[in-house]
Amino acid sequence: MPPRVNPRIIAVAALVDGVAVIAFAATGRASHGEAVLAGLAITAWPFLVALAVGWLAALAWRRPLAPIRTGIPIWVITVALGMLLRAASGQGTALAFVIVATLTLGLLLIGWRALATLVTLVTRRARTRHPE
Repeated sequence: MPPRVNPRIIAVAALVDGVAVIAFAATGRASHGEAVLAGLAITAWPFLVALAVGWLAALAWRRPLAPIRTGIPIWVITVALGMLLRAASGQGTALAFVIVATLTLGLLLIGWRALATLVTLVTRRARTRHPE
């Protein structure tokens, strides 16, 4: 069983994921010349719901910063279920959008975790070499 994770880290990880999905939706709306705030909820909700399901399926609270163990399942579920929810709600799922969403959400949801892992490793190494 993995060690207990600080609840603050879990909350921050969930918040960063949510902000990443909202930033993805906002950027997409802006890149198409659409009103960002006016339709942001409509664009973001399928991916936010899928993100929550991804968190549950991946048991993300156990290792919220793990890029492979947590980030990849969250990414795959967020994209796949998000697209299904978009289609079910009458929103577009053009192939180009699916490709862009897959790549962008992968970069965001896995990328920040990979960066956090790298920073943690570098910080630990620095402390080991130069203990205070």
